[in-house]
Amino acid sequence: MSLEIRTTLRGSKREVIIGRGLPTVIIGERINPTGRKRLATALLAGDMSLVQKEALSQVEAGASVIDINVGVAGIDEAKILMAAVEATSQVVDVPLSLDSADPAALEAALEVCPGKPLINSVNGEEHSLARILPLVRGRKAAVIGLTMDEDGIPTDPERRLRIAEKILHRAEEHGIPREDVIIDCIATAVSVDQRAAKVTLETMRRVIEEFGVNLTLGASNVSFGLPGRITINSAFLAMALAAGLTCPILDPTQPEIRETILASDLLLGLDEWAMRYIAHSRASKGKRSG
Repeated sequence: MSLEIRTTLRGSKREVIIGRGLPTVIIGERINPTGRKRLATALLAGDMSLVQKEALSQVEAGASVIDINVGVAGIDEAKILMAAVEATSQVVDVPLSLDSADPAALEAALEVCPGKPLINSVNGEEHSLARILPLVRGRKAAVIGLTMDEDGIPTDPERRLRIAEKILHRAEEHGIPREDVIIDCIATAVSVDQRAAKVTLETMRRVIEEFGVNLTLGASNVSFGLPGRITINSAFLAMALAAGLTCPILDPTQPEIRETILASDLLLGLDEWAMRYIAHSRASKGKRSG
């Protein structure tokens, strides 16, 4: 399988290209109310000031795509996701990732979203494929495909691989090109299953070998329930990048995470003359001395 598959996303002004052999693209995850009471309260009130602040801080910290999730119990998700997309587009020009399982909310957000967004996400369940893929095709967007289905998240690489194959095949049937499907091999907690990280990494390698597509991952899930989570997350992230991860979903404002990505890109030959690593190091030193 060719390693030249490239996924192109566009914001109001900025274009982002994701691909193996290119620098890692960070998808910023902080606009998500899960476990964040202040953001949840603001979203319920229709106050987008914190959404805009989070978008700006993540782009400043190195995010090239901003994920927007407004899932709060009792919220009018279609109305608020649309408002959050509009508010975010006013302050940043990068591509947006629309994070919802609700087709009505996605459809509303797509109407006001500039450029070519990423839809997060579809999975191998029949109702998900039937409801989400037509939206992706209609907008000519890109989509994240989660390797889970009606039976949940498989615990072995072969079953996750077959779900990825199913998603790619159904996308093709809808006229969605392979480069516009980014597969998420799903990170789960090693505190629950000591093989969890190993299964995810093996699935990633096999997806690349068979299909050559780009890969995303919510890497921080791997450390859930354990102490020293940033240490675990950083180690797993470096392993995942070496295995072929091209656009992780994470919090770029955590210095350790951002530095892990820069160091990994450097060691994987994705940072010519170490320019990005050196520039970041100098900027960080300047902030500390200032």
